[in-house]
Amino acid sequence: MTSALRPADWAVLVGTLALIVVVGLWRTRRVRTAEAYLRSGRDIRWWTIGLSIMATQASAVTFLSVPGQAYQDGLGFVQFYFGLPIAVVLLSAFAVPVYHRLRVYTAYEYLEQRFDRKTRQLTGLLFLIQRGLGAGLSIYAPAIVLSSVFGWSLGWTNLAIGTLVILYTVSGGARAVAQTQTLQMVVMLGGMGLGLLFVLRGLPVGVSLGDAMTIAGHLGKTQAVDFSLRLDTRYTVWAGLTGGLFLQLAYLGTDQSQVQRYLTGGSLTESRLGLLLNGLLKIPMQFFILFVGLMVLVFYQFQAPPLFFHQAAWQRATEVAPVEAAALEREQQGAFADKQRTLAALLASRHGAGDGAARDAVEDASRQALRAADARMNAAHEAARALVVRADPRAEPRDADYLFIGFVTRHFPAGLVGLLLAVIFSAAMSSTASALSALGSTSVVDFYKVSVRPGRSDGEYLLAARLFTVLWGVVAMLFAAFAALIDNLIQAVNIIGSLFYGTMLGVFVVGMFLKQVRATPVFLGAIVAQATVLLVFATTPLGYLWYNPLGCGVVVLVALVADRLTPRNP
Repeated sequence: MTSALRPADWAVLVGTLALIVVVGLWRTRRVRTAEAYLRSGRDIRWWTIGLSIMATQASAVTFLSVPGQAYQDGLGFVQFYFGLPIAVVLLSAFAVPVYHRLRVYTAYEYLEQRFDRKTRQLTGLLFLIQRGLGAGLSIYAPAIVLSSVFGWSLGWTNLAIGTLVILYTVSGGARAVAQTQTLQMVVMLGGMGLGLLFVLRGLPVGVSLGDAMTIAGHLGKTQAVDFSLRLDTRYTVWAGLTGGLFLQLAYLGTDQSQVQRYLTGGSLTESRLGLLLNGLLKIPMQFFILFVGLMVLVFYQFQAPPLFFHQAAWQRATEVAPVEAAALEREQQGAFADKQRTLAALLASRHGAGDGAARDAVEDASRQALRAADARMNAAHEAARALVVRADPRAEPRDADYLFIGFVTRHFPAGLVGLLLAVIFSAAMSSTASALSALGSTSVVDFYKVSVRPGRSDGEYLLAARLFTVLWGVVAMLFAAFAALIDNLIQAVNIIGSLFYGTMLGVFVVGMFLKQVRATPVFLGAIVAQATVLLVFATTPLGYLWYNPLGCGVVVLVALVADRLTPRNP
């Protein structure tokens, strides 16, 4: 296969990425000390901090998976972030002042001052594991999709993303990350904004935004909040306000890739304002990306969607089982024709001037018919997915991650396709750069500097930080080369974090709020909590957001009990 990109797309893509890398290299060319490399000299302004935090969170997975999430499940995923504003307020009040007062390079330095070195390094190790895996996934996620859609080599795509990130991250460390992420956020939000305009322009003449929302509502996709109390449902108000709150507290308060962003602030006020800016803008940004996916859903009510969005996998299935594939395509076409007749009646009713009761009756009947036709199309899609797996057991069974990029390549004009690809690459680079910078910092500050080569020169630690950044970049690319997707990409990233964040948060909660608890009890609590979370993940259907309060709670409980049961030195 050859790339489907046109010359204008290549020009926009390459030009945008080159600009980002050159800006990062130029603006950090004078980084010569470990302080500047690890903490950016502590002179970054609050708006840069806020945008840097958002860019770190907005990985390529966000722009590939979240539109597909909305297409399949509606707006409910936004509930995942409901705990974020509460989390940033709590962290600004309690954690950020502690980090600034102690002038730490990493969050885990605080734990040695509060407890001991083994607790510091255990928590740092949990961070290295989960963020190392996350960095690999942040490279792999866009690479696997782009390589499939455009026929690019997966290995070379992984290498391209990883090399670009390593290039400017190694040159300037935390400062390079912060400086480039501001530009990356402009590219990401600007590109998605233009993308939404072209999606709306693609709707049939006479179909208004209100019509689009009505159609999406009739398909059951506009419910943004769910007040049910089911623990096996991933996205509810309660899961977002409890499990999501604990996840965001752990992510923003104990994950060095996030803590490092606001440790670069020139003052406590700058760090707080940057963190609060993220809390203010994150939910609207995620809702906006979900809304783009929702409008793609409406677009595909008027133009027949692919039966399976991962076209390369579907092509293999049609070659292995051509008769079954053709039958499924005919079934989808029949259901789509029924949907067109229903939509015509629905829109005529909405735009007509007849009796209100009669319009309501027509709209109700249209809603039922629309859902019936949609159920037929979904059934054909599920059968197509089963056929894809039968044709190739190694094939990825979920295709939602291919929805948005496939839509872009089929329906966007030349140049804009390149810009949307630049959005995806920028997001991959921003989240990966933050991860690599934080992994390098933690490796040096929490392990190399205190246990391997203590008391050495600033130059040696600067060199070690750069070498560890390269090392983690290579590890991430190796993991990306062999990674396998876990369900939906956006869920995969959050699941990996949730497996470790609860334990990490529990250690910090004990450290900051339970002053009487000693080091060994909290160390024991962390081990028990981590084992508990992994066991629950392996053996129960509990939604992953609940792993965060579970892990935190077990650390606190075990630490309190163990502290009571162990004798104190006289």
